[in-house]
Amino acid sequence: MYQRPQYLLLSERLQEPARFIQVITGPRQVGKTTLVTQYMNQTKIPCHYASADSAGLGGATWIRQQWETARFKLGTANQLEVILILDEIQKIAAWADTIKGLWDDDAIRQHPIKLVILGSSQLLVQKGLTESLAGRFEVIRLSHWSLSEMEAAFGITPEEYVWFGGYPGAAGLINDELRWKDYITNSLIETSISKDILMMVRIHKPALLRNLFMLGCNYSGQIVSYTKMLGQLHDAGNTTTLADYLNTLGSAGLLAGLEKFSGSRVIQRSSSPKFQVLNTALISAQQTLHFGKAFDDKSLWGRMIESAVGSHLVNQAHEGKYQVSYWREGSQEVDFVIKQDDRLIAIEVKSGWSEKLSGMSAFCSRYPQAKPLLVGYHGIPWQEFLRIHPGQLFTEVKG
Repeated sequence: MYQRPQYLLLSERLQEPARFIQVITGPRQVGKTTLVTQYMNQTKIPCHYASADSAGLGGATWIRQQWETARFKLGTANQLEVILILDEIQKIAAWADTIKGLWDDDAIRQHPIKLVILGSSQLLVQKGLTESLAGRFEVIRLSHWSLSEMEAAFGITPEEYVWFGGYPGAAGLINDELRWKDYITNSLIETSISKDILMMVRIHKPALLRNLFMLGCNYSGQIVSYTKMLGQLHDAGNTTTLADYLNTLGSAGLLAGLEKFSGSRVIQRSSSPKFQVLNTALISAQQTLHFGKAFDDKSLWGRMIESAVGSHLVNQAHEGKYQVSYWREGSQEVDFVIKQDDRLIAIEVKSGWSEKLSGMSAFCSRYPQAKPLLVGYHGIPWQEFLRIHPGQLFTEVKG
């Protein structure tokens, strides 16, 4: 069975004494539970796994019940250590405060219980860890699956990856595209919005958030001003609301709003965002076209390739320790700018021979230290680009 690179990291950390809580976060259906299941099947350390899906109305009591089960295993079998794994923890109200009390109590009593908690999306971190559990946890982030991972695990071709995206649970459905689209729409998109966002964040206008997501998918790869969004979305409120909702969708692993690259952080944050889906399946699941016909629509296929490149850059940004933005001045534009410390790489995605690259020349004139990179026609083939880790570009392309 294919194991993601984070498996080794989890395994290494759980070999150490119980100094930190291990927190596994990531978008829905990227393999968090599979990761810990693989570990449980291979480790010799006793484990107790429980999912908050079965907690009902137990809340904090449910957490204490699972904790006592782990303590029981530790005491009755004279074990040197036990691993307690709590899945979907964000579904428990005030979970962080409850865990803090139990964790600190075991630290005082020197109970060697190692804790792993799993939660969908970065919203988990934002909701409790940084406040109640500060200094007590380490995070293992799982992003959407890359082309290399989908190839290794399922034999997905680059073209299939661009259309069907990086959801491992949906890979077995791609030969029945209607069924695949239904799965993506109902089991992933709707569940992510209704359970990972609306149950965890106070959203005053749920319909607006859903419509913003749809708009962002339709315009992925395009720069859209907040003024234009206000004109297209019913009951849109104000630009602050839209910006907050876009940030929330990004935290849930659905849709990001890339900022404009600028030397001024103020200008950057007030700029029009560039919509960027974090998994291209979110676009194609809403298309009436099928995979076999997508190549005939050059505009759509070009947008799919650019969105695949963009999602690849964003999904790997945390691990690569770089930031992703775009650049535009007047009619001049560069698709993506990635920045690591004081190093810049400007990336232009070109899917056809007729596209112009005047924006790249203008950007490099303004920022001569930047390294230009062309992906696609007459550049690095997009298939090869999607197989590399973007963070490597900063070592391979030296300033």
